Amino acid sequence: MIEVLASGIYTTIQDFGRIGFQEYGVPYSGVMDRTAASLANAILGNSPDLPVLEITMQGPKLQFQCTTTICVTGANLSAKLNNSIFLNNKPMMVKSGDILSFGSLKKGIRAYLAVKGGFQTEQVMSSYSMYSGITKKEKLEKGDVLKISTANNLVRNYNASIKINFDYFNLKTLEVFKGPEFDMLSKKQKIQLLNTEFTISKNNNRMAYQLNETLQNNLKPIITSPVLPGTVQLTPSGNLIILMRDCQTTGGYPRVLQLKESAINLIAQKYTNQPVSFQLV
Repeated sequence: MIEVLASGIYTTIQDFGRIGFQEYGVPYSGVMDRTAASLANAILGNSPDLPVLEITMQGPKLQFQCTTTICVTGANLSAKLNNSIFLNNKPMMVKSGDILSFGSLKKGIRAYLAVKGGFQTEQVMSSYSMYSGITKKEKLEKGDVLKISTANNLVRNYNASIKINFDYFNLKTLEVFKGPEFDMLSKKQKIQLLNTEFTISKNNNRMAYQLNETLQNNLKPIITSPVLPGTVQLTPSGNLIILMRDCQTTGGYPRVLQLKESAINLIAQKYTNQPVSFQLV
């Protein structure tokens, strides 16, 4: 068991999301940065899609009530175990009574905490991912107690190592494909779209990232059509909206671009006023 002593700004349980329920209007959800989340599980020898804690900007304070092995990856949120520095990307055994806390944000915005064997919290529609209206809670709260696996929950020492490359934290170029309505754009609009350095607005969350700079737009709305994480929509006012993991399943704005999976992971570690640009692949 793990007791939540403080919840942080927005801490949730996430796995790889709900697949196969979009026809009913159910969002995919799931971890925002699959690269970092998968690494946390891999370091512990877990399946890549086991549920993890997704920690956004300001971390929680957690007290362990059993012995297990944990790993933190993704953003550097100055993690500490019992007030001693806790390094990212390394397995660490914790004992009953130990407290994991987080401090200042140094790099990225989302960190991932995996436990050996995974979390055993509420599962709905084949997923542990928290989402308002689907699961009982949309995020962790102070006083919550999280069940974790206690079988074989210690990591052995291995000679093998995992190569870690977090270069994408420093990149600003989002690799994209043409969206279904890309060719409705004029030549001028396409040039502007692919040659502008945009910045992330304050309106960014698990549902979508809106960009500050606008694109001249005279396109008409489309018939409501399917969208998915990574879809870039162009609104009538010229705003660009990049849909993220908790996005709706349909939309009526032109879908001008579609992010590669790696680009979704990249932008998931960006925050307000950081620059991004698009590159067709």
